[in-house]
Amino acid sequence: MLYRVFLAVHFAAWISSCVFTSAEDPHMTRALKLMSETPLIDGHNDLPWQLRKQFNNQLNKVDLKTLNTTHTNIPKIKDGRLGAQFWSAYVPCDTQYKDAVRQTLEQIEVVHRICKEYPQFFEFAVSSGDILNAFRKNKTASLIGVEGGHSIDSSLATLRIMYHLGVRYLTLTHSCNTPWADNWLVDTESEPSQHNGLSPFGKQLIEEMNRLGMLIDLAHVTVAVMNQVLDMSKAPVIFSHSSAYSVCPHKRNVPDDVLKKVKAKNGIVMVNFYNDYVTCSHTAKLSDVADHFDHIKKVAGADIIGFGGDYDGVTRLPEGLEDVSKVPNLVAELLRRGWTDEEVKAALGNNLLRVLKEAEMVRDSLIDKTPNDVPIPYEEVKENQCRTSYGYDVRDAGHFHSLSTLALLLTLLLQVLVTAAAS
Repeated sequence: MLYRVFLAVHFAAWISSCVFTSAEDPHMTRALKLMSETPLIDGHNDLPWQLRKQFNNQLNKVDLKTLNTTHTNIPKIKDGRLGAQFWSAYVPCDTQYKDAVRQTLEQIEVVHRICKEYPQFFEFAVSSGDILNAFRKNKTASLIGVEGGHSIDSSLATLRIMYHLGVRYLTLTHSCNTPWADNWLVDTESEPSQHNGLSPFGKQLIEEMNRLGMLIDLAHVTVAVMNQVLDMSKAPVIFSHSSAYSVCPHKRNVPDDVLKKVKAKNGIVMVNFYNDYVTCSHTAKLSDVADHFDHIKKVAGADIIGFGGDYDGVTRLPEGLEDVSKVPNLVAELLRRGWTDEEVKAALGNNLLRVLKEAEMVRDSLIDKTPNDVPIPYEEVKENQCRTSYGYDVRDAGHFHSLSTLALLLTLLLQVLVTAAAS
């Protein structure tokens, strides 16, 4: 009898604690409800890069249901209510002019394999409609973004191939200049500008991305590139994982004047969680990330904000946002700060869905436009010792002049010998 009383008392205490906890944090209850109605779409996650670093992309050696050496696994994704993810197909800058294209294709392939091997959790997606269809099935829509223009080796055909393989955004640079665009380190004056923003070929690429319907990602570029692209792109642009410069003056973040241009272009800035971009220091708290959301909303409105956690691509994360499972904490914090349901839903996913739909509309409006097949000028890539000149007319190249001079000398010598023999 006493044992039954003991159980009853403890059961009542447990029920009471659950009710108290729920009543204590109504913002979390509301956050989870909103996340069940609108997909959380994250702009950047580097899990594929961790799979290369830790397992050399050997998925047979990995179980994403139990993997515990990453910020991201299937249980964490479920706890974090992740509705859609742009998985990063990233390879480092030291692959430029070497095997960047091959390695990037391997990163694209590993995302496809993840979806194939865990079909009950992931569904490959290439459109706004695909995202919503996967969300209705309680699966995480899986999209691909290529992080770094060096991955296409200055080839519009390679860009198109990657689009056909499902890539839906290209980050124009990583932390290195390409033969056609300057990266953010130029703004720190630690690297020289090579193009004063975009080269003429870089501008060709922007037009071709519009024609394809591929999102232009301005994370990692200079302010000059940001402004040039915002001025010329027909489609909205994204910052897949950048924060507010006025809150943390790091050159990877977005200045207020650019935030306003993103607003005018109907684009989106997806807030990065990396401590160094959140507080410009090694430590940060969840509230510091919320400060970036608040600032962007104040400057340009809630309609340009999204989530771009950068999980598995960074080494330091804020207290309260240590892995993918913790994102609902940030949603609850925004509600605690007075964000409306509609504003939160916009940031969760509706903004990105709008951007993707508008890019698709621009693509459809350009359906009669032929692919741009004008190659980058050879003189802009000839310093790459791994690149050959097949297809180019290189008669004006310096090495051709040398050969022409040698041929002329041999011809003159031959004429001299023939004349001497005749006499």
